[in-house]
Amino acid sequence: MITRRAFTTGAATMLAVGHVSTRARAATANWDMSTVWPDGNFHTQNAMAFAEEVKKQSGGTVNITVKAGGQLGFKGPEHLRAVRDGLVPLADVLNIQQVGDEPFMGVESIPFLAGSMDELKVLQKYVRPEYEKITARNNQKILYIVPWPTQYLHLKVKVSTVDGLKNIKIRVPDKNNVDMLNVVGMAPVLIPWGETIPALASGAVAGVSTSAVSGVDGKFWEFLKYVYPTNHVWSSQMVTVNLDSWKALSADQQQLVAGVAAKMEPDFWANALKADVDSLNRLKEGGMEVVPVPDAMMKEIRSKTEPLLEAFLKRVPAADKPVRAYLAELKR
Repeated sequence: MITRRAFTTGAATMLAVGHVSTRARAATANWDMSTVWPDGNFHTQNAMAFAEEVKKQSGGTVNITVKAGGQLGFKGPEHLRAVRDGLVPLADVLNIQQVGDEPFMGVESIPFLAGSMDELKVLQKYVRPEYEKITARNNQKILYIVPWPTQYLHLKVKVSTVDGLKNIKIRVPDKNNVDMLNVVGMAPVLIPWGETIPALASGAVAGVSTSAVSGVDGKFWEFLKYVYPTNHVWSSQMVTVNLDSWKALSADQQQLVAGVAAKMEPDFWANALKADVDSLNRLKEGGMEVVPVPDAMMKEIRSKTEPLLEAFLKRVPAADKPVRAYLAELKR
């Protein structure tokens, strides 16, 4: 693992003795990639496939080892900083959990801003340039971005009205979810993924706002009974690389890694859709019931959360122009 300090010091030393050459810069890179998701998660599987292809095409000169399940000790909200500071060369960064450092990263989780993965693609057309600026000023570069699929409310109780959700303690992954579910009348608690299952097991929460994929990762059928397809927010994983580590590659190596990422990203998006279908089926096999949300209930949820869009744009002015351009393209 190459830290910013170690790389900078080493480079300075080589410059001093005149030993930096094109050949030296093309030396083998051995990078760890940090992710909190387990081996079976589709994001982790994507990362492993990416690492394998990079190794293959680079002839073993760029070797990425995916460290799954948080084994490097970084929690999700710490990943942007960990890559920035060179504590790890690469990480699978959940954008919405970085809002403490970069509020714009929460844009995808504005309630009901994107209604489908196709709409999310349009949104990312406008917000990805800002993501690129944000990561650059945090000393890193985005290699690829892949969304989480449809979001659900996973609960212990069966409800058919908004009143039925009142005061239910529910785990959420980010501040926008906190704001949204507070408005709905629930009692959201912001908890990183690594602490979610203990919170369920102890009874600290009685529900989770997340994807069906995470529901399978956490074996929610051991704690919860009902799944509600609300599709209320979106979020994405961004695989980023520390810029000091990136610049240590040769130009050819950089072109190769970036090319593999660009080529594989569309397939990774398709994997997200498949993972949603497969995971929902697995939750049902585990004994959970998928409960369609009544139209009246969904209409009330949308009505209550509608003001959160303007509140976000006021709080994060940089989001105003891209979000309004997105809404204009969708004629909304």
